[in-house]
Amino acid sequence: MVDFEESVSGFKVRGEWLDAVEHGERIVRALKDVGDEEGVDVDSAALEEFDEWRPKSHERLDEDVSEKTAEQASVNEGKGEKEGKEPDEDLQTAGEKLAESYENLDEPDEAVDKWGESLDYVARAADSAGRKALRTVENAVYENVMTQIAPYYFDNDLVSANLQRVGRGEGPDYVFEVDINDDDLKIRVSNTLASYVEDIDRWHVDTEKQTEAIEAAEGVDAPETDSDADAKTN
Repeated sequence: MVDFEESVSGFKVRGEWLDAVEHGERIVRALKDVGDEEGVDVDSAALEEFDEWRPKSHERLDEDVSEKTAEQASVNEGKGEKEGKEPDEDLQTAGEKLAESYENLDEPDEAVDKWGESLDYVARAADSAGRKALRTVENAVYENVMTQIAPYYFDNDLVSANLQRVGRGEGPDYVFEVDINDDDLKIRVSNTLASYVEDIDRWHVDTEKQTEAIEAAEGVDAPETDSDADAKTN
């Protein structure tokens, strides 16, 4: 198992790509194990987000991790987007509300309400369109510029992490540091990681299984595997 450093800023490893991959897997496994303990609450949605972002054995830093980092750093969804509405849909609704306001001119209060609703939909459409445009710029800028001079990072309520390449040539080194934002949870994760070092001789890195050729040759679907089953093996 690859050695890691522990400090107030988190758990850090420096080594080859697979060392960074293994480090991410161990952090995820430790958080899952701690979350299984009675009385300990680990945000499963936040953990899933980090599990998706962390580097995988089949990925490339400048392609896969770069894209995931840009997506994670993008502007949050606005009210319209959260409801699954496109800007043109909100504009259409705004027009309908405006038409209804004219139909109710003999009832001033009702007309004013419809007019207000129409303006709300116009504003929501503009907000959605603006956010989408900003995301396009953000992603392009981040992927093509920022990741050349800054580490690839991830941040949510559960975990803060950054990954960077510090070497070039035939054997570049990678530094991957992960911090657990809750201090009590960090202590539990630290103890769990220490137990892995004592109890596990070799960590088996998860790899993306190529099953298409097998399925074509055998004429059957490949069996599903449990990604948690053999991550750590004595």
